[in-house]
Amino acid sequence: SIGGRRQFHGSKEVFLSDHYDVQSADTIEAKCTVHSFKSYTKLDAVGNDDFFCRFEYNSATGAFNPDRVAVYCKCEMPYNPDDLMVQCEGCSDWFHPACIEMTAEEVKLLDHYFCETCLSEDPKKLQNSLASSVDLDTKTCNDYMSKFKFRILDRGKDLTSEEREEKYK
Repeated sequence: SIGGRRQFHGSKEVFLSDHYDVQSADTIEAKCTVHSFKSYTKLDAVGNDDFFCRFEYNSATGAFNPDRVAVYCKCEMPYNPDDLMVQCEGCSDWFHPACIEMTAEEVKLLDHYFCETCLSEDPKKLQNSLASSVDLDTKTCNDYMSKFKFRILDRGKDLTSEEREEKYK
């Protein structure tokens, strides 16, 4: 068939479909709640009985509706709520840790993240963006950018100032 589960479909994703099967009532274990995709991603805690639906599946054609969804990251995959992603504070794009050569653990340690594109832009533009977004004076902002850039370059590992000086002479 043309359709079917794809890599970006979440483990708790169900599909509205024109196909149905008749099942014995004895096979039903419990009631579940099916949320819209938007409301599911805003849940504070996802329970065992919480599922979501963002597609309708036509069994006759094997096609999903909508047939296109927004894509994110360098890999251009649609969002899967099962996969951790980190948002760039410069451009607001989202990235999978593996696609930016980091582990999930390293990403979880980050306080802030800027993608390669934003880091390579004019430092003054990035500094102004940082200063306005976190209301810092220029010296504090420069110190922050320097510390942050080293943290990104070291893939989430904090370095002492002595280690930084030695490593980045």
